[in-house]
Amino acid sequence: MKVKVGDIIAVMERNFPLFLVQEWDNVGLQLGSVQQPVNKILVALDLTSEVVQTAIAGNYNLIITHHPLLFRALKNINVDHFPGNLIAQLIKNDISLYSAHTNLDMAEKGINQLLAEKIGLEEIMPLSNEEIEPLYKLVVFVPLTHVEEVRKSLHAAGAGQAGNYSECSFQTRGTGSFKPGTGTNPFSGKVGQLEQVEEIRLETVFHERDLDQVLQAMYASHPYEEVAYDLLQLENGGRIYSIGRKGILNPELTIKALAEQIKSRLDISSIRITGNPDRKIKSVAVVSGSGASMIPVAARQKIDCLITGDVKYHEARDAEEMGMGIIDAGHQETEEFIITHLTELLQQECKRQGNEITVDSRFISSAIKTI
Repeated sequence: MKVKVGDIIAVMERNFPLFLVQEWDNVGLQLGSVQQPVNKILVALDLTSEVVQTAIAGNYNLIITHHPLLFRALKNINVDHFPGNLIAQLIKNDISLYSAHTNLDMAEKGINQLLAEKIGLEEIMPLSNEEIEPLYKLVVFVPLTHVEEVRKSLHAAGAGQAGNYSECSFQTRGTGSFKPGTGTNPFSGKVGQLEQVEEIRLETVFHERDLDQVLQAMYASHPYEEVAYDLLQLENGGRIYSIGRKGILNPELTIKALAEQIKSRLDISSIRITGNPDRKIKSVAVVSGSGASMIPVAARQKIDCLITGDVKYHEARDAEEMGMGIIDAGHQETEEFIITHLTELLQQECKRQGNEITVDSRFISSAIKTI
C-alpha cells in the first residue's frame, strides 16, 4: 500500500495530539496535500533554504519541522523574497510541509519531557496544568457470547488505560429486553416478539483523543444492529499537559555544576546563568525554547532553578529577585535533540507498519553564533 502524507500526519498527531496546540500557534499541514504519496521524509528544526535544497536534491516528498514556516497570515507571496521563495520551491518540487510546534512541546513524550530526562531530573511532573485531557466512560451492553470480542476490541482501540495499567474494565450481568420491529434483522429473537437476553454491562474509560476509534471498535465488534450504550464525560480529568516540566536533582548540585552537566549532555559550548553559581539546588524546571514567560509560574512553586532559552536582562533580574536561578541554555540548543527523536520515531513506526519509507534528519547551524 502506498503511504501518503495523511498517513504520516496520523502518526505525528497520535503522538503529539492537536488538542495541545496553543491558540496563538499554527501547526499541521502548512503546504501540500494529504493525498500526496511519500517515500522519503526529511526532519528539521526550521525550514531554511539549506533544508529545502537538501530536500530537492534528495527527492524528499515531505518535510517535517518543529517551528512553523507560516506563523502569521501572509499579505502576499513574493517568490523573490523569504518566505515566498521557499514556498515556490516546495510547490514546484511537489514537497509537502508539516509542522508540530506547541503540541510537540507539551506532549507526553514531547520536547520538555525528553529534555527533563536528558539533563537527569527525577520525579518528573508537568510544570503547570495548562491542559487537562478529558476522560470518557463507555458503558455498553453486550450479549454473553460476544463480551470478550468487544472487550478486546475496545482495549486495542485505546480504552482501559490507567497509568501503567492496561485493559481496565468492569462487568456486571443483567437482563436486556427488546422487541424487534418491522424491517429489522435481529441477532437474536423474532420480529414482533419481546426478547429477553442475558447481557453484560461492560464499562471502560478512555481519553478524548481515542473517542472516535473506540466507538468505531465498539460498532465493528458488537453483534447487534442497534448498539445500546452510554457515553459519559467524566469530571475527574485525565492526563495533565504543560509547556514545561519540573523535577528534582538527586543528589543536589550547584547551579554551576548543573550548567556543566547540561553543556555536556546537550553538547553545548557555552551557557548563561543567573544567581549564585555555588548555590546548591534540588528542584528544577525546564521549558524548551523561549520559556521566560514561565518564570513566575516556577517561582510560585519555589523552584530553585529554571532551565530555558532566550532570557532577557530584566527577566533574569526578576528571577534573581524571586530567589530563583536561571540557566539559559539557548533556544535551539534546548530543542534540537528532538529532531533525532522524531526521526527514530517515524522510522520505527514505518517499519512496524511494513512501509519502506526513508526518514532522515537535517541539522542546521545556529542563526546566532558564539565567537
